[in-house]
Amino acid sequence: MRVRDAAARFARFAGRTLRAEWHGIVVDPVRQLARRGLSGLVLAFVAAFGVILFHEVAQRPAGEAAVRILGGVQADLPLWLTLLRTPVSLYVPALDLPVWAGITQLFLAFALAELTLGRGRTLFISYATTLAGTLTVRAMIAIGPGWWGLGLPPEAGRILDTGPSAAVVGLFTYLSVVRRAPVVFFLTGGSMVVESVVRPNLAGREHLIAVAAAIVLALFHGRGPRWLPGRAAVLAKWRRAPTPVSTSTGPHPHHRPQRPRRHPALPGANVRDSS
Repeated sequence: MRVRDAAARFARFAGRTLRAEWHGIVVDPVRQLARRGLSGLVLAFVAAFGVILFHEVAQRPAGEAAVRILGGVQADLPLWLTLLRTPVSLYVPALDLPVWAGITQLFLAFALAELTLGRGRTLFISYATTLAGTLTVRAMIAIGPGWWGLGLPPEAGRILDTGPSAAVVGLFTYLSVVRRAPVVFFLTGGSMVVESVVRPNLAGREHLIAVAAAIVLALFHGRGPRWLPGRAAVLAKWRRAPTPVSTSTGPHPHHRPQRPRRHPALPGANVRDSS
């Protein structure tokens, strides 16, 4: 009997969780899309077309060199050049992976994030998670081999960055934590953990770092500093709030009482009382 009750409670809990996840990940973004139209998918279209463009350009030797110069990020590059190329690297696909499957995931990640989080926060999360992986790999190479497997040899600095895949993983992870979607979380972050264990490589480490960075950022969702994207609308609404009208009956602090106006005495009138 206890086993049956426990199974029934678990089934109800799983049903509520899946229903809430369905509304948070699918229903709400579809409603936003119906309300905003294609303008709510600007980032998704830009990201997809950017990856297609860079993929087609990289099919030629001269184009591959140009793509590497514009958006190729490696850990042995100077830091200023890494920071300059990182935004472009979001559109540079890995040449050894199927590009069309990656474009589908990229479009879906940016579409859901833009419809759910807004354009500014989507750009911030995608860039922050990608940059976190890039900078952490530089630190691992600086540490060197050893350190319980955390360090990397100097040869890893010549490997190209993951490109847009770290941003995709970061966006899915952020959405799954904010929207409390365990299925999406295990399909994204959990798959990255399995991949890093089965096939340990540099890309797997960067994906794990992107997942960790997205989780940390999601825990501060709505509680971050005022400069974070997504708080501008709240601040603007607060500034537009009407000033409450005071209901006090006392005099205004800056009110200057008027002196009584003196009328001139009429001719023949006695100013002082004779009595």
